[in-house]
Formats: sequence, C-alpha cells, structure tokens
Amino acid sequence: MESELRLHEGGCHCGKIKWRVKAATSVVAWRCNCSDCSMRGNVHFIVPSSNFELLDDSKDFITTYTFGTHTAKHTFCKVCGITSFYIPRSNPDGVAVTVKCVKSGTLDHVEVKSYDGQNWEVSHKKTGIASFSKE
Repeated sequence: MESELRLHEGGCHCGKIKWRVKAATSVVAWRCNCSDCSMRGNVHFIVPSSNFELLDDSKDFITTYTFGTHTAKHTFCKVCGITSFYIPRSNPDGVAVTVKCVKSGTLDHVEVKSYDGQNWEVSHKKTGIASFSKE
C-alpha cells in the first residue's frame, strides 16, 4: 500500500507516553489472534524502528512484559496500562503502533489484515509481515 509519508503523533490514555512515528497516510494493520493480542484486542501497524521516536520523558513511564520466546517486548504505560506501541516478535527490528493510539486526522486509510498468531511460524512465512519493518 503506497501513500505519502507523514509524521503521526500518539501515545497512551493518560498522556505520560507520547511518541511520533513516520508512516504512510494509508497503512496495513494487523489483527493478531495470539494469546496476548487477542486478550487486548490489539490492531497495529508496523514501522522500521528508525521511524519511531519516544518524546519527552516517556521512557520513564514504560514497563515491559515478555513471555514465550521473549522476542516480543510488550510495552505499556505504568500509570494507565495502555499499550500504545510494542516490539513485535514478527518484526524485532521494528515497532508495532496501536492504530487506536494514533491521534486522529493523520491516517487516511487503515487496511486490516489477519495474522494467525496461534500458528505463528506458518503465518509469519505466509503473510510477509517481516517486510513491514524494513526501510
């Protein structure tokens, strides 16, 4: 999905975590059914880590949860508990940005695709998701 790149801003519910991300105005987002994403109802798009910037003192309010392979770094706000971004197992060189945590008005279109996190290895090969964190 090709579209103009722009800066999007977002963060958590309480505002302690703020970030800026350079991404297209039209993005492909992923709805995953792994044990973590399905409980949270997370839908996210993936960008190269170089396109993501934490602002101000946001890092002071982040805590991280890992499980299984410990490759994914599930970050969330210590104050409000919202996961506005995280490092996904599928793209450890990138950042998964929660669509609903992007301030409104900068994303023109979000195409939501399914990722079968319960059959992770098969889905990783089949979807081509790994390419989304490349420059």
